[in-house]
Amino acid sequence: QVQLVESGGGLVQAGGSLRLSCAASGRTLTIYEMGWFRQAPGKERDFVAAISWRGGSTSYADSVKGRFTVSRDNAKNMLYLQMNSLKPEDTAVYYCAAAPRGGSMDHQNRYDYWGQGTQVTVSS
Repeated sequence: QVQLVESGGGLVQAGGSLRLSCAASGRTLTIYEMGWFRQAPGKERDFVAAISWRGGSTSYADSVKGRFTVSRDNAKNMLYLQMNSLKPEDTAVYYCAAAPRGGSMDHQNRYDYWGQGTQVTVSS
């Protein structure tokens, strides 16, 4: 079992930055690939970014490429999402998730463990 807790969300103006964190407990993160997903009001949950278990491979949704950076610190059991140049359309609840190694990192069906989410609101 893995427990995931997100933090770092909040209200920011367009063009601003936020850094989301995800703290994991229960099992070491090194056996999992980690991802960030988001769900805007009235919409489905979408893939945002993911990182392989060693951190050597990353994947991003086209909408966030060049603006968001995913990273992890396995020694601290932490996952991060640095979000720059935020836009109002980035407003959503952001979730971190853990998936067993192997397979496509952007398929949310692969992810077994999910956090409770953190709200990010970007004002125009």
